[in-house]
Amino acid sequence: MHKPVPQSAAGHSALLTAADVRTAAERIAGAVVRTPTFKSQTLSQISGAEIYLKFENHQFTAAYKERGALNAMLQLTDEQRRCGVIAASAGNHSQGLSYHGRRLGIPVTIVMPRTTPVVKIMQTESVGGIVVLEGESFDEASAHARTLQRELGLTFVHPFDDPHVAAGQGTVALEMLADVPDLEVLAIPVGGGGLASGMSVIARDISPDIKLIGVEAELYPSMYNLLKSANCPVGGDTLAEGIAVFEPGKFTSAVLADYLDDFVLVSENQLERALALLLQIEKTVVEGAGAAGLAAVLAYPEHFAGRKVGIVLSGGNIDTRLLTNVLLRDLVRSGRLARLRLTLQDRPGSLLRVSKVFYDHNVNIVEIVHQRIFTDLPAKGIATEIECEARDDKQLNALIDALRVEGFEVSQMELS
Repeated sequence: MHKPVPQSAAGHSALLTAADVRTAAERIAGAVVRTPTFKSQTLSQISGAEIYLKFENHQFTAAYKERGALNAMLQLTDEQRRCGVIAASAGNHSQGLSYHGRRLGIPVTIVMPRTTPVVKIMQTESVGGIVVLEGESFDEASAHARTLQRELGLTFVHPFDDPHVAAGQGTVALEMLADVPDLEVLAIPVGGGGLASGMSVIARDISPDIKLIGVEAELYPSMYNLLKSANCPVGGDTLAEGIAVFEPGKFTSAVLADYLDDFVLVSENQLERALALLLQIEKTVVEGAGAAGLAAVLAYPEHFAGRKVGIVLSGGNIDTRLLTNVLLRDLVRSGRLARLRLTLQDRPGSLLRVSKVFYDHNVNIVEIVHQRIFTDLPAKGIATEIECEARDDKQLNALIDALRVEGFEVSQMELS
């Protein structure tokens, strides 16, 4: 995909230059957090690459989107500021726009899909935005925002398909390469393409040989389809709703066609694993989109192993209930939490025999559910489900083997 074109070449790429990103950095300096870039020793050992994490989840609104939103608003005319701005967003762009709009005295209206997590709606309202819920997807919300823009005379600030916004987002890579000048690869989350466009342009200017890998959720490969001439289905409930876009940006896709070296897709299981690792190892909370870069490094070692890799933790706005589900599912996959289904005889002492095996193997029983009626077992049979905690897969498998030796039928309930 990457074509080594000069910055002054004609076409869409010339609409966004390294100079634009540097000017954006000067414009927004002091109004956004200059987030740190730290090496992760443990993730480096796990991945076989030298991992450097950019903690954009430390922004005031917990996402990099502040950068582009602020850069765009600081270039509005006095009349545009007075009338206010409007945007369609799944959450993070809306929070950045609302927060800096209130700081600058600019009214902000946000149209969100009805599927937006409650935490993002509440956070947007808490920093000054007026939220309108419309549609089941970003594209439907965006269409309604355009209607309100015309009716109310507002200025539309696109979450990604805007050179001013992309230039602001590019300041992420400017800071990363200032902190770690010899980065060899960047793994960049891609939804509409604003972050990836800005980061790619400035990164290639600073380090012409750096490899730029776009990362998209497997359920929403819209930019991947466009740049790879693929036809993968788009849609579904993804953990990475921040990069779940049906239609990629026209401007951003043209930029990325010139700059990206490759593009990869990550599954929901890979996103969940990466998110859980970041919390367990780095003690940092990210949303699904924020885990995409690490998910790609773990899933595609051929692109990253042995290299210095920069990963953007792009946002940390995840619903706490969803975070709980992800962490519990990770415990299941690692063998530390399990639900076993056993067939017992309905007579005194059956459960005691089972409990003794658990005791002998030092596995903790969390919950027991008996089912006598709604089962296809004989009338004297009991379908029993036991949720338990083990140290790891090895201990759990030893328990299952011991239960079978005792004559119990045992099956383990698996995640999809």
